[in-house]
Amino acid sequence: MKVLDLQCARQHVFEGWFASEDDFTDQRCRGLLTCPLCNDNSVIKMLSAPRLNLGAARPAQPMAAVEAVDTFSKEVISPSELQATWLKMARRIMAETDDVGPKFAEEARKIHYGEVPERGIRGQASPEQTQALIEEGIAVLPLALPEALKEPLQ
Repeated sequence: MKVLDLQCARQHVFEGWFASEDDFTDQRCRGLLTCPLCNDNSVIKMLSAPRLNLGAARPAQPMAAVEAVDTFSKEVISPSELQATWLKMARRIMAETDDVGPKFAEEARKIHYGEVPERGIRGQASPEQTQALIEEGIAVLPLALPEALKEPLQ
């Protein structure tokens, strides 16, 4: 099994597991590889060193080039930790909400005005529909979720 570091055209880095180098090349040529964050299929293989377990693990050093700081704990978060946290949050949203598709604005109003039981929903709304919901006092959060999260990830 080969574990490869991959990157999409939008600079998202992720891992892929393949039976061989030929398996990676075949999947890439057939357009089967997509970024789990943005669903981009322009995926390239990154340079990566082999991972060897030679004893006790040393604490990882935070990346200096691009970092985020947790404003509550003042802890430095690496880009890979930030990406993993975002994916975890996105998966939770997908698991705990109903997809109402293009009927989002209509369903949000029904919930807000008590016409149907309250529940978490997600779907699509135009910028105009979103603005109208906000003006009506209906709390909405525009959030772009990648299509890849709608299916189980390996």
